[in-house]
Amino acid sequence: MPFCPAFLVAAPASGQGKTTVTAALARLHTRLGRTVRVFKCGPDFLDPQIHAVASGYSCHNLDVWMCGDADIDWRLAEAARTADLILIEGVMGIFDGAPPVAEFAARRSLPILAVIDGSGMSGSFGAIAYGLRHYRPETPLAAVFANRLGSAYHAELIEKSLPPDIAWHGYLPRDIDCAMPERHLGLLPAAEIGGLAQRIDRMAAHLETTAAAELPAPVEFTDAPAPIFSRTLKGKTIAIARDAAFCFLYPANIDCLKRLGANLTYFSPLAASRLPSCDAVWLPGGYPELHGHALAANRGFWHDLARHVDTGKPLLAECGGMMTLFESLVTTGREEFTLGGLLPGKVIMRSKLSGLGMQEARLPEGIVRGHAFHYSRAETPLEPLTISTRPDGSAGETIYRRQRITASYMHLYFPSNPEGVARLFS
Repeated sequence: MPFCPAFLVAAPASGQGKTTVTAALARLHTRLGRTVRVFKCGPDFLDPQIHAVASGYSCHNLDVWMCGDADIDWRLAEAARTADLILIEGVMGIFDGAPPVAEFAARRSLPILAVIDGSGMSGSFGAIAYGLRHYRPETPLAAVFANRLGSAYHAELIEKSLPPDIAWHGYLPRDIDCAMPERHLGLLPAAEIGGLAQRIDRMAAHLETTAAAELPAPVEFTDAPAPIFSRTLKGKTIAIARDAAFCFLYPANIDCLKRLGANLTYFSPLAASRLPSCDAVWLPGGYPELHGHALAANRGFWHDLARHVDTGKPLLAECGGMMTLFESLVTTGREEFTLGGLLPGKVIMRSKLSGLGMQEARLPEGIVRGHAFHYSRAETPLEPLTISTRPDGSAGETIYRRQRITASYMHLYFPSNPEGVARLFS
């Protein structure tokens, strides 16, 4: 069994600073010469980009429903064999979700580091920490970390408030220069945060003389075997859009395609790229609504993509990728852009959330799991190929097919069915 020091970083609620603290810890230990592997609970695309910058390694997602236990255990075991520290950022609050991160940690004997926003309190901090530890006796909360404190004296007061069965693991002060900017889908993509590496280094420097510099106790990870991939896509070239408009890619999806034997090539529709020579195309999600002018102007790319589809080649378009395939996209400011025209109809941006949650797609190629999170709606006469289902059996997102185009608001998690995904791209 592989052993490795590890923490699952959780919090009483969203907004406490889990991502900031996880990134700071990852960079601190990296600066100390340690190999740090970071994971993110849930289907988030944005936090993992920041953790990749902080640690120097891809940050993979862990979700029991979307990924499955076998996938999770394999990825953690693989990391534990070479890492000096594993950090897993939780999602929402410690007892939120199905299963909550507290249960996820208990099942894997992962010690929890609770991040609590300590601004505006001192002695109450200990009461919150005590409640998180004892609300459910099986919760493996081992230590706490205070965020957004006013001074070293403030940290001293908070540390003194802790019960004896909860360790103190340091604190970060309030520092506006370290704050991570946000927009409607969460934090900004890592590539758009100015001076991100410097922000993370600044946070890590705050931690060098605190308890955070010490490694937690080693954890025994399940010695899960690596999955077996066929080489179904050997000799196939998949062109993947990758830029500020198409930036929602699971690292596990890239890894899955490589293990299936595919050659991957990347291009940028925003940089006026033409479609490279390829056997299949993947347009992942992102922020096309913020780049309407550039996308509309790249008529050469849309011509190439139409020719690709008309010759019977596969195209997978997810969420933002699908949005660009319709005839037009209308922003919340009522500006309308003419885009791909490969699907009839238009996409209209909204100021409120239009779709959210885990999904399962029953495609002719097989069942693939994933999730959806979007602020737009599609208006189209196109008949659905199928409609995805949520874990409770209710209807999810519409999935469209025209020729070899497969398009939906769903973001697919390729390792949930590698052979089905290989058939999509074949």
